[in-house]
Amino acid sequence: MQVISGAIHASTVHFEATPSGQIYEELNALIDWFNEQHEVKKIPPLIITGIAHLWFESIHPFEDGNGRIGRALAEKSLSQSLGRPALISLSTAIECKKKNYYDAFSCVQSGEDNEVTSWLEYFSALVIDAQNLSLRSIDFVIKKGRLLAKYRGHLNERQSKVVMRVLQEGVHGCKGGLSAGNYMSITRAPSTTATRDLNDLVRKELLTKSGERKHTRYFINFPE
Repeated sequence: MQVISGAIHASTVHFEATPSGQIYEELNALIDWFNEQHEVKKIPPLIITGIAHLWFESIHPFEDGNGRIGRALAEKSLSQSLGRPALISLSTAIECKKKNYYDAFSCVQSGEDNEVTSWLEYFSALVIDAQNLSLRSIDFVIKKGRLLAKYRGHLNERQSKVVMRVLQEGVHGCKGGLSAGNYMSITRAPSTTATRDLNDLVRKELLTKSGERKHTRYFINFPE
């Protein structure tokens, strides 16, 4: 299996997986090493996890799903080291900066001496990012619950629909803020109704307002 770009007559091979005849041997070696390291515990858990993820992705044993399985393996490794589930999502952290992930992986694959220090430095930072993102996500869920409880029964149907739509964006929020045009698009309300609803949400302190006229934007004001 190869990852190739460019025209057929002048293509570039970015990655080449393990030949199919060697896959079982490589996977068994990975499994034996993984189990041994977690048993003897001489290598820091984060290093074991980073190497295991890289090793699995380098073998690339399946036609599809290698990324998902590799991330699941990494999260299992961290949980196994902690003795409890690791509440992180590597997939979300990688998706936020996908190019950095592929660049770090490609840098290691292009080497010839199995030097993985740069990868482990990247992977360690990635795990910390994933952990921080999980903490922010938990904090967001708590704030969202408080917000909905505070304003339950105080919003009309249009306002409720828009607030729920904005909250769907999750921890990253509605990029650039909510505009009157967004409100009209979501609710199909005319301009005057949208303006009245938005001003009411600002007055109720559910939204904060910034900018003027066509540059006016609204943001969720979570209760402290």
